[in-house]
Amino acid sequence: MISKIKKTIIKYRHGWVLLYFFIYMPWFMYLEKTTDKLHYYVMEAKIDKFIPFNEYFIIPYMLWFFLVAGVVLYFLFKDKEAFYRTTAFLFIGMTICLFICTIFPNGQHLRPVVFQRNNVFVDMVKQLYASDTPTNVFPSIHVFNSIGISIGVAHSECFKTKPITRYFVYALSFLIILSTMFLKQHSFLDVIGALVLSVFMYALIYGIMFAGNKRTVGKVVD
Repeated sequence: MISKIKKTIIKYRHGWVLLYFFIYMPWFMYLEKTTDKLHYYVMEAKIDKFIPFNEYFIIPYMLWFFLVAGVVLYFLFKDKEAFYRTTAFLFIGMTICLFICTIFPNGQHLRPVVFQRNNVFVDMVKQLYASDTPTNVFPSIHVFNSIGISIGVAHSECFKTKPITRYFVYALSFLIILSTMFLKQHSFLDVIGALVLSVFMYALIYGIMFAGNKRTVGKVVD
């Protein structure tokens, strides 16, 4: 039994990179507790006024957590190279986001004060608003991670023969990106910032860091 556990730990030892969350979460929580007490820059574009609030987008917005965790864990067990690429993309980018929010405190004033409807989805949005401050929004980590997951899936050999799953990930990621604006969680500027950061990270991860790596298709290797 002990030998089997040891072999499993050795086989999936690349999962050590997930320890990054012991850096990310304290940093993020610190910013959440302090940014609203500072003078912060308000992120707002004229186009935001033309994007209506729609509570039904809470569904794809919340599915973001399952999408990111699900794909990362799938790569952990099935495709070590994709795991390293995707987590490098996500974690380096998320660190850049936190660094930007640290030196450039930002937030938004887009959330509705009064809701036109009263339903379970509005209740879910109210709970979201209560637990998540409207600060540290630029660039949008929700948008950035959705793009990163889609890129990881697009480059993984494991998904080459799974077109339905692949396109489902793309569609859900697109809905998540829209949800950040329709729920008034982010400004259009936050989305653009995430897109720009994604282009930079794509060039860094897929064009430089892992450009010459020889891949082992569809399985975890030591």
